[in-house]
Amino acid sequence: MESLRALYRIGNGPSSSHTMGPKKAAEQFRSKHPKAKHFKIWLYGSLAATGKGHLTGKAIETCYADRDMELIWEPKTFLERHPNAMKFAAYDDNMKMIDEWTAYSVGGGAIIDDFSEENHQSVYPLKSMKEILKWCNSNGKQLWEFVEANEGPEIWDFLSEVWKSMEASIKRGLEAEGTLEGGLKLPRKAHTYKLRAQNFAGQVKRRGMLFAYAHAVSEENAAGGEIVTAPTCGASGTLPAVLKYHKAFNKHGKSSILKALATAGLIGNIIKTNASISGAEVGCQGEVGTACAMASAACAQLFGGTIYQIEYAAEIGLEHHLGLTCDPLLGLVQIPCIERNVFAAARALNHANYALLSDGRHRISFDEVVETMWNTGHDLPSFYKETSLGGLSLYKGLADD
Repeated sequence: MESLRALYRIGNGPSSSHTMGPKKAAEQFRSKHPKAKHFKIWLYGSLAATGKGHLTGKAIETCYADRDMELIWEPKTFLERHPNAMKFAAYDDNMKMIDEWTAYSVGGGAIIDDFSEENHQSVYPLKSMKEILKWCNSNGKQLWEFVEANEGPEIWDFLSEVWKSMEASIKRGLEAEGTLEGGLKLPRKAHTYKLRAQNFAGQVKRRGMLFAYAHAVSEENAAGGEIVTAPTCGASGTLPAVLKYHKAFNKHGKSSILKALATAGLIGNIIKTNASISGAEVGCQGEVGTACAMASAACAQLFGGTIYQIEYAAEIGLEHHLGLTCDPLLGLVQIPCIERNVFAAARALNHANYALLSDGRHRISFDEVVETMWNTGHDLPSFYKETSLGGLSLYKGLADD
């Protein structure tokens, strides 16, 4: 498995696979051909189907502002390796092709091509939860200690920056008001939820603020603001909301939060390695489902759970999102994406509580649910996987109401 640095990426929304990934690929190809005068870029499959709503074109155009560039949209053409495919071609002054490159945006801002995986060194010798739990049990370690043992102590400086960025996105989102761009005329809700929650006490206030935190990050993402992929842009609101909730109401310090971030990242890494976190590949179960599993595990750890209870919480988080489709209205990361982050955060608290009331034993393992999610994703028709051709996305008339 790769480093957590390849999972938690600080960047601008609204989509890690449609904005961050294509921009990264465009920058790589442009830097390889600094003297080229003309460029053609083809966007295929899911990348093209919802690319305009995800600001894919704008992300790529910023890399070629001083060059002649043609962007070609091919939403009905799906390349075999991954539904988020793009092809770059560079030309000289006489329109003679210099080079071409096909790349795939596989989720979380990661890019691969037809020849090799993304160049991130594998830092984890184990990649299944079963193996990791066995190592922890044999060595008397916690899951976050497994992360530290493989990443080194410098991982805490990185996670500190991740948490700093997460908190900043919550702060900006809670203060921002107005309507999100894109055609749905969707009003921001984080600020209002915060104001209303503060009028209450007890559980209503706590849950209201949790909702506000998740709204804040998801709305910042939808507006193209800076967020942290956790594991993706579209699912970036769930984990920060749960961690902020624990800091605000359960008084957890920074050290505990960073350890929870490490454990959550480990959960996301296992899913990314053995299945997928790409909505275009497996549907929203791979995005919000993974985010909920990550947040559930983090929450269980912050409540003092054992490694087995933490694994159980993560398993519940993913299991009960199985089959969740990716069907955004108008191809925007707004409806139903924002609310899904909010309720995934609320469910994460419930999952942790449920797991902590048990002894950690259960019939279906986390690894088995990850495998099931992968198989379920491949069985889903393509119009339920980020193409905006099925499910809720069919109700485009709502944008005119």
